[in-house]
Amino acid sequence: MLRYATTPQPSPPMSPLVAPATPRTPAAGGAASPGPSPLPPASPRPAITLAAPPSNKRRRRGGAAARSSLRAIRAVRALFRSFPILAPACRFPGVIPRHGGGGASRGHDGHVVGGASRTTGTLFGHRRARVTLAVQETPGSVPVLLLELAMQTGRFMQEMGAEHLRVALECEKKPPGAGAGIGRTRLLDEPLWTAYVNGRKIGYAVRRDPTDDDLTVLQLLRTVSAGAGVLPADVVGGGAATEGQEAGDLAYMRAHFDRVVGSRDSESFYMLNPDGNNGPELSIFFIRI
Repeated sequence: MLRYATTPQPSPPMSPLVAPATPRTPAAGGAASPGPSPLPPASPRPAITLAAPPSNKRRRRGGAAARSSLRAIRAVRALFRSFPILAPACRFPGVIPRHGGGGASRGHDGHVVGGASRTTGTLFGHRRARVTLAVQETPGSVPVLLLELAMQTGRFMQEMGAEHLRVALECEKKPPGAGAGIGRTRLLDEPLWTAYVNGRKIGYAVRRDPTDDDLTVLQLLRTVSAGAGVLPADVVGGGAATEGQEAGDLAYMRAHFDRVVGSRDSESFYMLNPDGNNGPELSIFFIRI
């Protein structure tokens, strides 16, 4: 019987960069195994374009000239105080009250308008977090005051349902030998306050610097003159966790305030209701005693 010798066929060369296919490792060029679905991207935060307050610009622009003019004004005031008081008949038409009664003139909504300056006030915070008060000279400027009250935002908004909400903030004066007088700290620059809501002590209020979340909220509300609403948490940040739960969306209320400076140790903010309606009223008093 004749036998034919068979020539062995060479096996194809194996690339050292491609591993052979196994049940756990599919072959190169095959479809990849499906993995976990990616999380939806978070909403991008807006760019912060808040400008410096106009008062800071004027303060930097004035410099030494403003301080010298202030000394001159004080000297003129001291000179006029030495004069005898004029008779009641010597009145100017522009200073006669319009509404018959004594005191400063009032606008259509009952708020003091004489000697007051218009500011923008914003109360905001997550429902279970502390409420924050931001005072801005204009809606597009960095806040001149950012105050955190020892009261939850949800509870504070419930208190706003009352007929009139009065918030009194008190701090102590420094002793005479501890920087009182001309070098005393500005009233709104005091770091710690004792807070009262409608005569009830709620704890303390702390002045702090604005964080990125605070500036994001004010940036989103830059075009809002007055109103209330809710901002989604994925835009302004998740907020502080309370009792192991997320604080949720952020509630806000914005309105115009009349700022009345009574003295170096007292200032008041009166909320203006839009269109003179009978909505909730809010008054905030800063007192140094």
